[in-house]
Order: sequence, then structure tokens, then C-alpha cells
Amino acid sequence: MIIVRIAMNALPEKQKEVMQTLLSMIASRGCLSHHVLRDIEDENVFSLIDEWETREDLDQHLRSAKFGVLLGTKSLLCEPPNIEIHTVSTSEKMPAVNAARDKIT
Repeated sequence: MIIVRIAMNALPEKQKEVMQTLLSMIASRGCLSHHVLRDIEDENVFSLIDEWETREDLDQHLRSAKFGVLLGTKSLLCEPPNIEIHTVSTSEKMPAVNAARDKIT
């Protein structure tokens, strides 16, 4: 699984346009989940967090016109977007939490 996090610091008067752009990113092929978040401490900071099934799906998305629109939002931002791509090799679920809690003395 691949997780992409894009943080964007919007100009105060451009928050609506940034949010509309982030919402337009929904429903790309191979995207397992898509979350648009707003920072609770700074209402100008938005994050887009996507989970991708394969690197090929992500790369296709990065080459898409839809992603090009996202990169074109630089005039709406205080600084360039911060883009992070994380590769996850393993995932654990509730049994891992239970196992860790069983070790509480």
C-alpha cells in the first residue's frame, strides 16, 4: 500500500477554491481511500491523504490532468504544497493492539 499526504497552506481568501480543488481529486482508479482534512489549529492548512493499491495506479494519477490541476493551485497557496509519498510494507489490525495491551502489567 502507498500513502500520499499533500499539505497545502491556502491564502486566507482562497480557502474555498483550495477545498473545491481537493474535493475534485476524489474517485481516481486504484485509489483505496481519499480524505480531505482541515487543520484544527490553522484553518488555512488543508491535507489530502490518499491510499493507493499499487505504484502504477499512483503514477498514472500523478500524470493525470486532474493532478495537474492540483499542482496548478500554487497561486492559491502561501507556499508550494508539501507532498509526501510513503510505502507501507505491512499493516496490522486490532489483534496487534490487543497483544500490546495484554503486556500491560
